[in-house]
Amino acid sequence: MKDLSFTAILDQIDGVVWGVPMIILIMGTGILLTIRLKVMQFGKLGLALKYMVKNESDGVGEVTSFGALCTALAATIGTGNIVGVATAVVAGGPGALFWMILAACFGMATKYSEGLLAVKFRVERPDGKFLGGPFYYIEKGMGSRWTWLAKLFAIFGIGAGLLGIGTITQVNGIASATKTFFDPDMQHTVTLFGTEYSIVTVITAVVVAFFTALVVIGGLKRIASVTSVIVPFMAIIYVVVCLAIIFYNIKEVPEAIVRIVESAFGIRAVGGGALGAMLIAMQKGIARGIFSNEAGLGSAPIAAAAAQTKEPVRQGLVTMTGTFIDTICICTMTGLAIMTTGAYDTALANGLEGVEVTAAAFSAGLPWASSIGSLILMVCLAFFAFTTILGWDYYSERCLEYLTGGNDGIVKGYRWLYIFAVLIGPFLTVSAVWTIADIFNGLMAIPNLIALVALSGVIVAETRSYFDRMSRNQL
Repeated sequence: MKDLSFTAILDQIDGVVWGVPMIILIMGTGILLTIRLKVMQFGKLGLALKYMVKNESDGVGEVTSFGALCTALAATIGTGNIVGVATAVVAGGPGALFWMILAACFGMATKYSEGLLAVKFRVERPDGKFLGGPFYYIEKGMGSRWTWLAKLFAIFGIGAGLLGIGTITQVNGIASATKTFFDPDMQHTVTLFGTEYSIVTVITAVVVAFFTALVVIGGLKRIASVTSVIVPFMAIIYVVVCLAIIFYNIKEVPEAIVRIVESAFGIRAVGGGALGAMLIAMQKGIARGIFSNEAGLGSAPIAAAAAQTKEPVRQGLVTMTGTFIDTICICTMTGLAIMTTGAYDTALANGLEGVEVTAAAFSAGLPWASSIGSLILMVCLAFFAFTTILGWDYYSERCLEYLTGGNDGIVKGYRWLYIFAVLIGPFLTVSAVWTIADIFNGLMAIPNLIALVALSGVIVAETRSYFDRMSRNQL
């Protein structure tokens, strides 16, 4: 008899959404754009990093390009970098990290295209707000007959924000980290809804929901101002610690890389299991990579549309740096820290999952008390996940504005529903939470990827025009 439990049903849906067709669609779109843009994501990376910190003096928009990037990074640098990498490596093997990085390389071209189209097809409302994203470049770029696809994206975007990547997974990750640090043995508990929880989990839920309310009620400018401070600061701390762990365990790096590559292609799998092992590594790596950097998801262009700029290509370049920073830099460091410290093998032996795996790497990675590593990871995870909650509130609000024609009353009501989702997030099971997030991510990506392929000619023409003008000093 088939398992008809809720978790089993979710797993079946997830398997369909994130099956081979989705992998082909995501990777294929990235490869297509990479070819049509002539591998521009690497040739222009230096210029993109320069634009990232140098705002346009005469640009038009709500927030600076850096502020828009930080809002996008706030939504991407989160549990995906800390928990998602660990989850991918444990579930798909070390090779999942290889596919995560490879997908990100092509994903940079995807992210560039999203940012470009967001600015090109954005609209300015009478109140001075700049709105844009897949729903507008589908409707305005592909034509009004595709409005149904734009609305479908917006519906999935709201679902992703409210039930998936935006709220439940993030606060669940924060609660898991705080419980692991403050009450690992569940010595202080309280019973809610017939289930026993650590009092730390309850306190975490209330505190995170409270601070979320303080920020999101203030709208985009408050979100941008908060994330512009928190994101760079915490990213630097996390990167420094990861690098320290990797260099301290530098002798283990070659073996770790060999295991990652062998696992990526199922080389050590027995007999005919090689292809199956490879497909699992691809599925977990690409799915968690998209969860982390959101390339192809269609979320980042919603923030990019609000940037103070007059050049779609320029903002596309800035948007592209998000995938480079998030996955190629930060996720790679997390994965190497897990592999070089033996945390991966510890996880397999002891059944560790999620944040417990990365916590094991941080605890054993340097010659310090394990509590210090756990404390640093907990703080980083808490702030990363909190800013992701803020960024996804903005994304899902914009999706709702599109669907309701900018009805402020409905949007304000939605904010409180969003805050409530943050409050209940820690009380849901980890596996179900991540599966729901994966499903919404996949569904959200489909309309956006269709639009990127359909509008690839527009992307190429805009790019060529911009760099032609730059070569003639007309910018």
